[in-house]
Amino acid sequence: MKSLEVLAELEAGLAELSTPMRVFVAAGRFTEPQPDLPELAGRIRMLLAAIAQDESWQRFLTGYAPPPVPEICAALEPVETPEAASFLARVAAVDLLWPSHRHLPLETAERAAERVVSLLGSQGSEATWWTNHDIECGAVNGLTPLFDSLLAGTDGEHFVLALQIADD
Repeated sequence: MKSLEVLAELEAGLAELSTPMRVFVAAGRFTEPQPDLPELAGRIRMLLAAIAQDESWQRFLTGYAPPPVPEICAALEPVETPEAASFLARVAAVDLLWPSHRHLPLETAERAAERVVSLLGSQGSEATWWTNHDIECGAVNGLTPLFDSLLAGTDGEHFVLALQIADD
C-alpha cells in the first residue's frame, strides 16, 4: 500500500473513533527528515491548540496555551504495540469521568482501533506508541487543565493522535 493510501486509511479509521466535542483525532505525514518524539509532540501540541479553539471548550480553556514541546515529551510514556489497539479503543469509547458511559459501542471502537494500529507500521517500519498515562502507577500527566487521555503513534513517516477531553 502506498504512503498516501495508508494516510487515507488512517484518517478513515480515526474518523470512526472521533466523537464531537469529546474525542479529537488527527493523522498525517511528517514533513521533517527522520522525525522522532519531538516532532510527534509538535503534532500533539497542534491538536491541543485546535481543541483550545473549539467553541465547546473555549470557556473551560480560557487563557490556556498548550505546553511547549519539551514538556509534552516529558509527559509521554511508551505503550507496547500489542496494547496500543485496546488503549486506543478505550480512549475513543470509554468516558473518562463516567466509565459506564460509552461514546461509541466498544466493538466499533475495537474494530477501528485494530485497523489503525495494524496500518501504522504496515510499510515495514515498527510503530511506536505513546500516552500521557503512567500505566505502571495509574497516574495521568495532564496536557490540559481538564481531564485528558491521549494515545499517539508514529511509524517515522505517519502519525496518529487520539485525545479524549472532559471537564468535571
